[in-house]
Amino acid sequence: MVLAAMVFPLFWMFRVSFLPLASDLGWTDLLSGKWDIGAYGDIMSSLGMMRYFFNSVLVGGIVVLGNILFCFMSGYAFSRYKFIGKNFWFYSMIGVLMIPAHVIIIPLYLMMRQTGLYDTYWALILPFLVNPMGIFLVRQYVDSLPRSMEEAARIDGASEFTILFKIIMPLCKPALAVLAIQTFLTNWNSFLYPFILTSSEAVRTLPVALALYQGHQAIDWPHLMAGSSLAVIPVLLVFLFFQKHIISGITAGALKQ
Repeated sequence: MVLAAMVFPLFWMFRVSFLPLASDLGWTDLLSGKWDIGAYGDIMSSLGMMRYFFNSVLVGGIVVLGNILFCFMSGYAFSRYKFIGKNFWFYSMIGVLMIPAHVIIIPLYLMMRQTGLYDTYWALILPFLVNPMGIFLVRQYVDSLPRSMEEAARIDGASEFTILFKIIMPLCKPALAVLAIQTFLTNWNSFLYPFILTSSEAVRTLPVALALYQGHQAIDWPHLMAGSSLAVIPVLLVFLFFQKHIISGITAGALKQ
């Protein structure tokens, strides 16, 4: 029963997307044998929808790469180096996790306006290139790695960047995979920030476009569900192929080895 309750919304979405455009979405139409791919054809031929899809892929890809690089470097620094105020900065970063997103949306909006980044790709990328949870995840993972390999590399004359990117980074692939997956899923489904920080169709992402894909008098359900189905497919594929990493990410850092 629980599985059926969870799967039914997906079934309803995909089924409506294949209904003829003039359907009234009654049970008769949903259970009938009528199938029409016209909505998908219209969506795929729409330059606007393809632009939104491209924007989501571009923004999501850059944000994922940024998080992998900056969270990894920051997490490694918190794990291995000693510097003034280390504990203060670390716990301050953890404290950021307790701040709701709605609290910073107005200051972030004003900052983007004042810096001239509003309604640009940078407004959707720069604020999210690093996140505290990613730093915490990497730091906990690096703490579990033995220091002997780094010490041996230093004795052999390896530089700090060589140790960081050629020794530690390959060992951190499981943690970085979890970070990349979670960051992609969060960014791909993000609606609030793209909705507030953009106003033109040129940089609009897919979730925002789908929310605005309805008229004032009626909602074009087949086209809306077709667009939603296309938006869901990448998320489903990521979850199916990397579900083990996603589950491990939930428990990562719970125990210190």
